[in-house]
Amino acid sequence: MTPDLADCSDGELAALALGGRQAAYGELMRRHRDAVYRLVRGNIGDADEALDVTQNSFVAAFSALARYDRSRPFRLWIARIALNKCHDWARRRIVRKFLTFAAPISSAEQIADTAVPIDVALADRAELARAARAIAQLPASLKEPLILRTIEGLSQAETADVLRISEKAVETRLYRARKKLEEILRD
Repeated sequence: MTPDLADCSDGELAALALGGRQAAYGELMRRHRDAVYRLVRGNIGDADEALDVTQNSFVAAFSALARYDRSRPFRLWIARIALNKCHDWARRRIVRKFLTFAAPISSAEQIADTAVPIDVALADRAELARAARAIAQLPASLKEPLILRTIEGLSQAETADVLRISEKAVETRLYRARKKLEEILRD
């Protein structure tokens, strides 16, 4: 650092740096690095990460130095860049955290397809239609307890209440309905 650079304003240092004077870059960094580091550290919280983000902030600032308005304070301009770098860091961290928990793409190849094959689905539909026709053939006294108990999921007591019969009668009718269905479906 030469004594004449220490007396220069930030705008003058920026102009000298753009002119290729490396020492001007150094002086700008020396003046503002602590404030930028404190700003970044306050946003990030991690000292090591804050050093990296501070360095990235100065690299970005120096590569965009031609866009710096010398009539405005350099400290405010570099602070805005540092805050943007903090936001970038936070976004990358979220993505990294998400990807840490995500399964690798290669594992997707090993996941079984849970979709039912079309031929199986058609066979199931045909069997269901056949069972529905068989249930429809049952007399009402057998069909009603079968539907309430097995299809609607009512308990034996609830089925007895709905049909106004005893629980034992529900049990007997269910047994008879299943036997009769077995006969119809076998034929």
